[in-house]
Amino acid sequence: MNPVTIESIDHEGRGIAHADGKVIFIEGALTGECVTYSAYRKKGSYELAQVGQILKSSFMRVQPKCAQFGMCGGCSMQHLEAQAQVAAKQRVLEDNLARIGKVKAETMLPPIYGQAWGYRQRARLSVRHVLKKGKTLVGFREKNGKYVADMQHCEILTPKIASLLPLLGELNESFTARDILPQIEVAVGDHVDVLVLRILDALSPSDEAVIKQFADTHKVQFWTQTKGPETIVPFYPLDAPELSYSLPEFNVTMPFAPAEFTQVNSDMNRLMVSRAMRLLASQPGERIVDFFCGLGNFTLPIARSGAQVVGIEGSDALVKRAGQNAEYNGLSDSTEFKAMNLFEMDVAGLEKLGRFDKWLVDPPRDGAIELMRSISAETAPQRIVYVSCSPSTLARDAEVLVHTQGYTLKAAGVMNMFPHTSHVESIAIFER
Repeated sequence: MNPVTIESIDHEGRGIAHADGKVIFIEGALTGECVTYSAYRKKGSYELAQVGQILKSSFMRVQPKCAQFGMCGGCSMQHLEAQAQVAAKQRVLEDNLARIGKVKAETMLPPIYGQAWGYRQRARLSVRHVLKKGKTLVGFREKNGKYVADMQHCEILTPKIASLLPLLGELNESFTARDILPQIEVAVGDHVDVLVLRILDALSPSDEAVIKQFADTHKVQFWTQTKGPETIVPFYPLDAPELSYSLPEFNVTMPFAPAEFTQVNSDMNRLMVSRAMRLLASQPGERIVDFFCGLGNFTLPIARSGAQVVGIEGSDALVKRAGQNAEYNGLSDSTEFKAMNLFEMDVAGLEKLGRFDKWLVDPPRDGAIELMRSISAETAPQRIVYVSCSPSTLARDAEVLVHTQGYTLKAAGVMNMFPHTSHVESIAIFER
């Protein structure tokens, strides 16, 4: 097969080349490299491929830190120098804004960096007893999604949780039945490390004993889950500290339950909230809304500024948690929380909420298109700060804001919430 030259990197961290009239997406190849490749999926206009030989290497290429890189599905960019990863993500954001949104930010904000390794505090780990290996594997799934990666360690999980992976495998081996534990959910707080065991069958007394011994030895708290998320309950020890994270700059502490959404990287979350607050510039007396407020990650820092804040979220459980967190932090008087389906917002629904001086919007990957389409002269805020985990839906929503609703994209930039993965977290500010 003829070598190809990599022209750029796509949003999943794959090298892009052209050959025989097709676009070739090559895993493990970097911009400027000359490589051979082997295709594993062929379509009419494109192919998906793995890199073969690297005939000319990029100066940005580095040796991956993890022995499982390339096989494990947890990371996709360890072969690219850390700052170059962030530059690639910034280009993905700019390309999406230009191509999908047909917009360009007046200013590109400097990227926000955090620590590159050992940052990941939330994870869903698969558990599988593998007969051929004679042991239980605990870790992320391989890229093909079928098997569990054979991980003795993980470079992106917090060091303590990473060191427990093989020991959790041994724990499963000691159970009465090896197939009752398919998954472990990790939730690391400021004062406790929680492991949620997804249990398919009742634990025997001996199973319970070894779990308690493991918890005592390794200073973790186990919770169990027998069916849906509502069945997640603490198991042992019952007197462990509450799961929580803090935002010291705003004197806010956020208790949370293991299944409730929080960012995977608490250091980067602090930096993100700080940047969002500077861009929002909330003032005492202003009325501000936090759409997709979750458990109050932005709502409570905004309330600390003296503004009146309404937090709106689709989940009744999260709305309840946000209210509890406001009370916990002494901010009940300046906050109000409502449960609404924001994906079904319309002009009338938005007008019922009344006018707000500013918006903060932090939607899931689906974005907030109905919300943006529902803005009218009566409800249009002067400023919108939009936090996004998907550059493509941010760009789609930006097109509506700029070309239909009369806003200007003042600034945008990336925040490296997930180093060594292709995930792009970004923030944008729109003004009318």
